[in-house]
Amino acid sequence: PPPTDQFELPSPPTDAISSISYAPFPSSTRLLVSSWDKTVYLYDTHSQPGGELLHAVTHRAPVLDACFGSHEDEIFTAGLDWDVRRIDLPSGTQTVLSSHTAGVKSVIYSAPHSLLISASWDSTLHIHHLATVPPSIMTVALPQKPYALSLSPTRLLVAMAARSLHIYTLASFLPSSQSDTIAPEPWQRRESSLKFLTRAISCMPSDSGYASSSIEGRVAVEYFDPSPESQARKYAFKCHRQTLDADPTQAGDQPLDIVYPVNALAFHPTYGTFASGGGDGVVALWDGVAKRRIRQYARYAASVAGLTWSSDGKFLAVGVCRGVEDGDEDGEMEDGSREGRIFIRELAEGEAVGKGAKR
Repeated sequence: PPPTDQFELPSPPTDAISSISYAPFPSSTRLLVSSWDKTVYLYDTHSQPGGELLHAVTHRAPVLDACFGSHEDEIFTAGLDWDVRRIDLPSGTQTVLSSHTAGVKSVIYSAPHSLLISASWDSTLHIHHLATVPPSIMTVALPQKPYALSLSPTRLLVAMAARSLHIYTLASFLPSSQSDTIAPEPWQRRESSLKFLTRAISCMPSDSGYASSSIEGRVAVEYFDPSPESQARKYAFKCHRQTLDADPTQAGDQPLDIVYPVNALAFHPTYGTFASGGGDGVVALWDGVAKRRIRQYARYAASVAGLTWSSDGKFLAVGVCRGVEDGDEDGEMEDGSREGRIFIRELAEGEAVGKGAKR
């Protein structure tokens, strides 16, 4: 395919990027970015050449996650002020839906179920039933601190400390006819097949499984179906590593393998392939079925903090900022900039199609 087209959005966050998500609505080009600078940014990536900043909503503390609600003017945010908020963008009205007792790492919305789910370092989930008036809240206790959430069409995946994973059916969270709201048990409890701390997870749009990544340069592809046949298909692979040549002046010196965390995973909405982003500043596309890398893009100036596809799969947004692996989170990137940066990559026809798929 021809070289991909890429541009950088204006007015980026002034600190590290904590989350990045394209609006899940057909043909929408709106992009939501949360940052440690206590602000949530809403961009339109294609309303004018180079994109534009539409809204910047300031919070009391760093914002760790943000997502769209039932339409592109409704967003939900969460962060170190412990609150889960609904924000109406045109009016700027903010409503606190619930408050945890520690920082809130993740917030995610299921439109078909009218559920907003937040995950806090107080080791709980808050399940917000937005279809009820007023919205009711169910609290689900977790065995460990949650690090990441991901939704498939019917399931919620929660990745926690100690390599613990819980899979819930979304239907089990819906309000029952009972007066008491009893938190459901997980559909499955699992231990990550990766040996180190989980960094990111992403569910397959096909509802069949998920990919997870660790701080130790590996990605695992797994399936929900507990049958031995399906479980035999799971595998893991190494990625986001650089090998430094041995020093020729030192006898017996061995090549050095530098391993980076895999910070971001995102499945393509149509093709089922997925992108990974690492602390090495590299974004790669993978065919999880054929177990092959499709392509790898030129390295960015700093760590890749987040990835998200537009709903039509034509654009891949990449959030780049200083990372822990750079050893100096308050310093500058290689190109001298301090703030986060957001790149929009337009994919050529067939660029994200898997090796075995028909174009």
